Amino acid sequence: MGDIKSSIHQLDGSLLTPSKRAILETLIERGPQSRAAIAETLGLSRAALSGLSGELIEAGILREAETSHDSSRLGRPSILLELNADHGYFVGVSIEQVNCPMVLADLHGNVIAQLALPTAHEPEEFATIIADGLTKLLTNAKIARKNVLGLSVVLSGFVNHSQDICLQSAILGWHEVPLARMVEDKVGIPTSLENNANAAAVGEKLFGRGREAINFSVVTFGESIGCAHYIDGKLYRGHGGGAGELAHCTIEIDGVPCRCGKRGCLDTIASQHAVVAAAREAGLAATTPQQIEDLAKTGNPSAIRILHRAGHALGLAISHLIQLNNPERIVIASVNGTLGSLFRTVTGQAIDAYVLPQLGSMSDIRFDDVNEIFWARGAAAIAAHGYLVGAGSAKGKRDAA
Repeated sequence: MGDIKSSIHQLDGSLLTPSKRAILETLIERGPQSRAAIAETLGLSRAALSGLSGELIEAGILREAETSHDSSRLGRPSILLELNADHGYFVGVSIEQVNCPMVLADLHGNVIAQLALPTAHEPEEFATIIADGLTKLLTNAKIARKNVLGLSVVLSGFVNHSQDICLQSAILGWHEVPLARMVEDKVGIPTSLENNANAAAVGEKLFGRGREAINFSVVTFGESIGCAHYIDGKLYRGHGGGAGELAHCTIEIDGVPCRCGKRGCLDTIASQHAVVAAAREAGLAATTPQQIEDLAKTGNPSAIRILHRAGHALGLAISHLIQLNNPERIVIASVNGTLGSLFRTVTGQAIDAYVLPQLGSMSDIRFDDVNEIFWARGAAAIAAHGYLVGAGSAKGKRDAA
């Protein structure tokens, strides 16, 4: 793998200048590219690009990949540049109510190792669990700690990204928690904190279906509903970091109370927690959305009603999202297939019914089944993105404040 430690020391200095970060961001967005293509995209001379890329190759962060032949041009095939997957690794942790997935991923988003951490109520206890889990994860993967370039923790809640503080998490019951600092003090690795929906969007941008999209949104369906947006090729957090709170848009005036303190939020109707609670109130023998779907397939009227109500609410909210942002693509991510066929059908029908036709036809809407490490992999993407094109580590941001 080479001397990664020396590469890290070089990159801690002045190596990642704005021009070099722009090269890395271009490769993140477009995949392997020739030097000529990168130079044209960034408006650099080929000589300048050659010098900059040479330094990145020497540092081990880029490598030359397979050649590409452009039939419209004469001469030798172009050598492509790509991110060097073996340059280093990133750890992602998703704090959830049952098991908390932790993954180790390379620069291409490939998950090298994973494990499930126990849950806890107190932030300090979580920090200790993460530190112990990291030791076990790296031992299992046979990866040295010095080769881990960053760690990110994600959770459902309102996060101050610039200070890596959980301002509020209704699910966890946390307020003003500096979790990134707690974890970084224990693991000695640059650590950041992010909302899990934002992490999902960054994961899609770096490693998934959002790589080539300039404007797209990710809606996640799990215990709660999450949402995040890329606008003009950048993650959009809003003025105070609260953009994307689709779960807490009011769908029913004076509806049932939400964990956030409001009433009638989308989360009280369409989340996994809400549909399971509705099934319980209706006396159904179902404890998961999949079981409710199974009952609906047998013609059970209560199950059908619950899924129609939830799908209608989710589709209505997404129609508003389309009309506000006009995205190229919306990825609706269903964790472990929890968004079943009837739910999806009703959601799609509601989107069609409530969005302006000319806008709806512009957005590519994709339902996507994802596994239990989806958010943890997104957390690893947050760490990778911060290392490659961000403003630096969480520690660096705090020291500069």
